Amino acid sequence: MGTGDRRAAVAGAARVVVKVGSSSLTTPEGGIDPARIEALVDALAAARAAGREVVLVSSGAIAAGLAPLALRSRPRDLATQQAAASVGQGLLMGYYTHLFAAHDLGVGQVLLTVDDVTRHGHYRNAFRTFGRLLELGVVPIVNENDTVATHEIRFGDNDRLAALVAHLVHADALVLLSDVDSLYTARPSEPGARRVVEVHGEEDLAGLDVSARGSAVGTGGMVTKVEAARIATTAGIDVVLTSAAQVAAALRGEPVGTWFHPTGKRRPTRLLWLRHASDARGSLRLDAGAVRALVERHASLLPAGVTSVDGAFSAGEPVDLVGPDGAVVARGLVNYDADELPALLGRSTRELAAELGAGYDRTVVHRDALVVFDEVPARTPTI
Repeated sequence: MGTGDRRAAVAGAARVVVKVGSSSLTTPEGGIDPARIEALVDALAAARAAGREVVLVSSGAIAAGLAPLALRSRPRDLATQQAAASVGQGLLMGYYTHLFAAHDLGVGQVLLTVDDVTRHGHYRNAFRTFGRLLELGVVPIVNENDTVATHEIRFGDNDRLAALVAHLVHADALVLLSDVDSLYTARPSEPGARRVVEVHGEEDLAGLDVSARGSAVGTGGMVTKVEAARIATTAGIDVVLTSAAQVAAALRGEPVGTWFHPTGKRRPTRLLWLRHASDARGSLRLDAGAVRALVERHASLLPAGVTSVDGAFSAGEPVDLVGPDGAVVARGLVNYDADELPALLGRSTRELAAELGAGYDRTVVHRDALVVFDEVPARTPTI
C-alpha cells in the first residue's frame, strides 16, 4: 500500500486514539493555554461529527496543578508530582468538559495504571469501559493515574500509554501530537535536518537523532514518541506523528508529519507491555534445554530449566530470562516470589507437587505471559 493509500486509510479510520503532551497544551510559563486546548477539542469534535470514534490520551494534569500550588516548574519528587496531578486533573477535565459540551459531546475520565493493561481481569474491565463509553457517544479522556502510581509501577510517559491504549481499544490509527511537526533526520534546529515523511521499519530509523528531551512540563521527548510508534505499528496500527497545530490535517489524511507503517499484527496487550514498556525486577538463569524450549517450541518455563535466581521480586512481576551465555532471551511475568524459587530449581513439577503440594506444580513463567526477544534488548526502559 502506497503512502497516499495509507494516509487515506488513516483518514477513514473508524476508531482513532490521539495523544497530546503537556507542552502542546501549556503556555511558556507552564499553565494551561485555553486557545491551544480549544483548537485541539475543535479538531476532535470535527472527527466525531464525521462519525468517527475518538479516544484522547491527554497529559497536562501535573502542569495544570503547578499554578494553584504556586510551583514554578515541574516537581522532581514523586509526592509533589502526585499532589500537582491531584489538583490539576480536575482543572484539566473541567476545560475538556466545557469545550466538548460546546459541540454537544460528553467526556469521560479514564485513569489507568500498569495493572489495567497487564492483569487480565483489569484489562477486560478497561476494555468494557472504553467500549461502553464509545457506544454512548462519549469521548474517553485518558491519563496515567499519577496520584497513585509509584516509581516502580508506572508507564513513565503518556506516549507509551497511548500506544497500549490504541491496542486495548482496537484502534485503527494512533496520532501522536508533539511540539515538533515531524520526525527529522537530525534536530530540526540543525542545518540540513530533513523531515522524515514515512517510516516503513527499523531500517528507516537507523542513524536518526531522536535524543531530544521533552519540555520542562513534560516527561517525554522524540525518543518516547518513536518508541510508542514502534509499539503500535508492531501491533498493526497506523501511526502519524505531528504537531498539535496540525491535528485536524492529520485526521483528514493530509500529508503532514511522519507516517509510520504497520509492521506486525495485533497481539495481547500485556505482551506488548512486557516487550516495550516493562522494567525487569530480576532475572532467571536458564540451561540450554530451557532456552530451546522457550525459543523453538514456545513452551512455558518450568523449574527444572532454571539454574539460578537474581534479584528481589514478587509473583506477577516481570523478570528477564537469561541463557547460559548471559544473553537475555525473553522476559515474562513470574509466578513465584524470588525467595520461593531456590528450593525449586532443577526439579520437575511432578516431584514438587508430590513433595510440597498441588500449588507447586505451576510453571515458573507461563508461555502466555512471556515474550521471546529477537535480539538482546538495547535498553531497559523505565516505567
